Amino acid sequence: MSEPFSVPVTVRGYETDVQGHLNQAVYLNYAEHARWALLQAAGITQTALVGTGVGPVALETTIRYRRELLAGDEVEVTCAFVWGGGKTFRIEQAVVKADGTVAAEISAVGGILDLERRKLVADPAAVFRKLASDPGLFGL
Repeated sequence: MSEPFSVPVTVRGYETDVQGHLNQAVYLNYAEHARWALLQAAGITQTALVGTGVGPVALETTIRYRRELLAGDEVEVTCAFVWGGGKTFRIEQAVVKADGTVAAEISAVGGILDLERRKLVADPAAVFRKLASDPGLFGL
């Protein structure tokens, strides 16, 4: 697993629930934001993916809520790809408060979909290696 990439996020008031906690669905938005920021930092755009005839797909996502987040909290959302064999890969993420406290852990299984065949590509790491200007950000 590579060192996690991270992006800063400030919890906004409109993202909170009636208890003042960050709404549970927003954690998924933060995770997705970090994933796309990683793709962009590695030199992969949505246009390049679609132009190649592929797109990333989420197959499973698990969130473990550890500590509450409130409006105004500053967090880092990490993102690290974990490669195995086969058509899928894991993405391990954490939402970390400024004091180092882990507020949430997000674990996802993803793949790369061939947009014409509507099937997962056999080697998703090869797609990232081919398209990325910096595949090292994916641990490749």
